[in-house]
Amino acid sequence: MNSWSINSLKGLWDISGVEVGQHFYWEVGGFQVHGQVLITSGVVIAILLGSATLAARNPQTIPTGGQNFFESILEFIRDISQTQIGEEYGPWVPFIGTVFLFIFLSNWSGALFPWKIFELPHGELAAPTNDINTTGALALLTSGAYFYAGLTKKGFHYFGKYIRPTPILLPINLLEDITKPLSLSFRLFGNILADELVINVLIALIPPVVPIPVMLLGLFTSGIQALIFATLAASYIGESLDDHH
Repeated sequence: MNSWSINSLKGLWDISGVEVGQHFYWEVGGFQVHGQVLITSGVVIAILLGSATLAARNPQTIPTGGQNFFESILEFIRDISQTQIGEEYGPWVPFIGTVFLFIFLSNWSGALFPWKIFELPHGELAAPTNDINTTGALALLTSGAYFYAGLTKKGFHYFGKYIRPTPILLPINLLEDITKPLSLSFRLFGNILADELVINVLIALIPPVVPIPVMLLGLFTSGIQALIFATLAASYIGESLDDHH
């Protein structure tokens, strides 16, 4: 390995240590993890688990009230999964639903919950999806899901898609799979970060009542971002299961 390659690797290592903002770290198994992300993610997961427990307790044959609301959400998620995946959508409804609900509630928590009133030794609390680590993890889970779907159905013949319709396209097909998680993670992270920054700047510069329309728009776009992520995840799984790929 020549000196240029060594210097390039050293430069990438130095870049990996650059931080954006201040973070509150926990030591877990010898690794440093963002404590604020675990705190806010834990709150979101607790709300989802609590809601699921209430929804599943004492179900009625004819749904009313809260049960009707949760069944409507489930039907919505089933429609997304069936539209994007096809006839084999059934086993993937829990995964698509979990991804959608976690991102949706995480996004809305950043717009509705006053995380910043809680003080940390370093950094500040924000929506879980306001951190690239969270969106990156969700994107990698999605990548793992569609690889698992393809390998489970087609075995190692699944990798034949990289040389179709011609082996010349191998680099392009590989690049496509590499860019999928990058696109998913940066799209979600960038939109949520931008929404929170705009709202914070407006609140700092003008009276609190004025930014309310912007906050409402942020709630709408946050929901759209969750829908886009879940739809793309289901679409990628559908592509892996498709016999024509």
